[in-house]
Amino acid sequence: MRRSRTAIFIFLLSFICRTTGETCEENCGKKMVSCSCHPTCGSLGSCCSDYKEFCVNTSPYSGTIMGGTDLVVLDATFNKSSHIVCRFDSKTNTVGYVDEDGRGHCISPLLYQTGWVSLHISSDNGTTFNRAGSWLSVHIGKLDSRFKAILVNSTKWQYYGTPNVGGDLKMTWNTSLVNAEKVNLELWGYRETGEPYSEYWQGEWHFLYSLAKDHPNSGSFSFLPKIAPDGFSNWELGAVRVSSSSYPDGSWNVQAAWSEDHALAWHLEESFRQNSSGWALDKCLAWDQLESELPNFLTEVIDCPCTLAQARADTGRFHTDYGCDIEKGSVCTYHPGSVHCVRAIQASPKYAAGQQCCYDSTGAQVLTADSIGGSTPDRAHDWGSPPFKKPPRIPGQSHWVYDVLSFYYCCLWSDNCHYYFKHRPSSDCRRYQSPSSAIVFGDPHFITFDGVSYSFNGKGEYTLVTSEEKQLTVQGRTEPVKDSGATIKATRLTSVAMREGSSDIIEVRLDIRKDGLEVLRNQQILSFAEQTWMDLQGVFVFSPTSINVTVMFPSGAGVEVRHRGETMTTTVLLPEEFKGSTLGLLGKMNGDPNDDLALPNGKLFQNHSDAEELFNFGASWAIQNNSALFTYDSEYLLNTYYFAPRHDPSFLPVFTVPENPDDPLNNQAAEICSGEGSQFCRYDILVGRSPVIGNATRVSFQSHVSLVEDLKPVISCGWIPPPDNGEKMGTTYTQGAKVQFSCDKGYKLRGSEERTCQSNGKWSGEDPSCVVPSNIAGIVAGSVIGALTLVVILTLIILQLRKHKRKQDDSEEDRRSNDS
Repeated sequence: MRRSRTAIFIFLLSFICRTTGETCEENCGKKMVSCSCHPTCGSLGSCCSDYKEFCVNTSPYSGTIMGGTDLVVLDATFNKSSHIVCRFDSKTNTVGYVDEDGRGHCISPLLYQTGWVSLHISSDNGTTFNRAGSWLSVHIGKLDSRFKAILVNSTKWQYYGTPNVGGDLKMTWNTSLVNAEKVNLELWGYRETGEPYSEYWQGEWHFLYSLAKDHPNSGSFSFLPKIAPDGFSNWELGAVRVSSSSYPDGSWNVQAAWSEDHALAWHLEESFRQNSSGWALDKCLAWDQLESELPNFLTEVIDCPCTLAQARADTGRFHTDYGCDIEKGSVCTYHPGSVHCVRAIQASPKYAAGQQCCYDSTGAQVLTADSIGGSTPDRAHDWGSPPFKKPPRIPGQSHWVYDVLSFYYCCLWSDNCHYYFKHRPSSDCRRYQSPSSAIVFGDPHFITFDGVSYSFNGKGEYTLVTSEEKQLTVQGRTEPVKDSGATIKATRLTSVAMREGSSDIIEVRLDIRKDGLEVLRNQQILSFAEQTWMDLQGVFVFSPTSINVTVMFPSGAGVEVRHRGETMTTTVLLPEEFKGSTLGLLGKMNGDPNDDLALPNGKLFQNHSDAEELFNFGASWAIQNNSALFTYDSEYLLNTYYFAPRHDPSFLPVFTVPENPDDPLNNQAAEICSGEGSQFCRYDILVGRSPVIGNATRVSFQSHVSLVEDLKPVISCGWIPPPDNGEKMGTTYTQGAKVQFSCDKGYKLRGSEERTCQSNGKWSGEDPSCVVPSNIAGIVAGSVIGALTLVVILTLIILQLRKHKRKQDDSEEDRRSNDS
């Protein structure tokens, strides 16, 4: 009956809309009395008749932050005489056009921010902007290579003019990115002006000069670099733009393909080519002086994880650095010796600084005190930071100006890295604290942050985690498991919705085919066909495949959702700052498992072994109608959840695994389920009637065990230096690591030859030092021998004199005797 009422309601809305003339013009996102301009109206069949005309989508929906992407406005109709103007982010206008098929086009502008920005479209030359949509601006480093110009052998471009680097340079591009037979190749430069950290600090892109004009749009260009004309060699950072020759030089916001920003070594002044090392040293010393005058940002950046395993597991706070990725062959240009780097996802609060952490093949953190390829903090976060637009928050370019060009000056173009690392020392991991993790998996089973495991097979929508202090809410929806259409007395997680503070609401749910995941932002489906990473309002979302989604919030909270065997596995990671502030089905995060199962009123549930009582505990966490974060965009969802109790009291699951020796699934359960956690796997096979889900449960349980192991605290004793005039063997500084010391030739080791990192976080032994060997003993021995020799000689002389005197006396006595 309820299903019929819903269908009638939707039909009436649609009919009234068509007859009353309500419009979506300037009403996109709203639900009106008779029809809807909300994103859910398409699947509900309640859209106003002009919904697609005024609430527009584009193809592509994303492009580089540098601008120049030609996007088609889908579904909307335009006259050939329409004069299209497109307004991005409510203030930047670009001129569009209507193609021969009557489709409207916009050209994306050069922006100084990433993420979704508003898009409004005018067809009357800017008089009214009555069509609304959005546009995704992407950091060019994260953009797929198909959508940008490629510097062939980019290292050569950025070392050009240094010893033994010269000859022609080459670049390529996809010709479809520029709709023209002839193109200009232009060099654009970037710089930041004004006093750093003042309101006058600004970043700007500026057209410099053309490398070639009226070049055939062949997708390739080679040239022999020359010294830049008219003093343009002062611009040390820039990018090359390929655009139609029909535009005047340096025209803004035209269809184009951009290269990545890079160090413009190839056009620098003659003095650089004559003595690149000396030129770079002068620049390095100037940067060293500037850094000494700027605020110290190092104290507010997050510490690095101690190990590669921790860094890859802490997905709420750290994400793979696209410049050094173990999954893509560990091409680590700026971090030789490392195999993987991660970046802190959030910029630091005051100075918008970044943190980069790198690891070697053993999984140990690499420190700049030991290697040029070590971890480095950044004055400006590479990925930028909201609200963007001004230094040091401009994505990419601010990082280049303050952290990358200086690396070229001091390390790559000259051998003076000690200046760079004085201001960019690696932070070790002594203050790093791993996050805690909790999980929902299978039909569904729960393991809390403090390790309590239980099953709850209620049907409804429930609070998984809530933290009033941190304003974080994560909710889960469960639906009955079905077997060939028949309902099984067990449920599974099918959707997770979440929000932190005033962020966008993110929902991840099983898609309609149940073979992948679907992501919604504020009840509108997001496509990850073009981009895998999205900067959203107060939240980041990463979805490299249709079965893998990670959501990251400013607090450092992370939510991983994985599609496994017809189910969703959801892992929540919370940093130490959440300790003592969480409630919900995933428990209190405080290290005490005894108080994990707390009711909303604070009363503790004690009997963890009573499945029926556990069911009542779970039911108590059904969400309130006014707090639901979910999307109800189908008749099924409206009837089953929106118009129904959030916890279905009529659905009673099977609480225990039946012991039936004749069950045909017994053998598969015995084969698949074994060891720790096997009770969850057996339930999902023998009650859920699904070996596929049972196997997914086994995998999810084992993955959680591995995650907990990877996130275990690691004790670090911190970096230890080699002695002056000596060497150190060993660059691992965590518990159990041994470091050995030796001295250069001519020196002797004083102190401990080997030191071990102890469980108390301190090194064993004494600080080693190398000293010049002492010859005091030899000197003393020589002095003693010399003195004894002198005594012997004197004694011999005295004896000889006495003997001589006796002889004289004897002779005198004989003479006297003879005389008498």
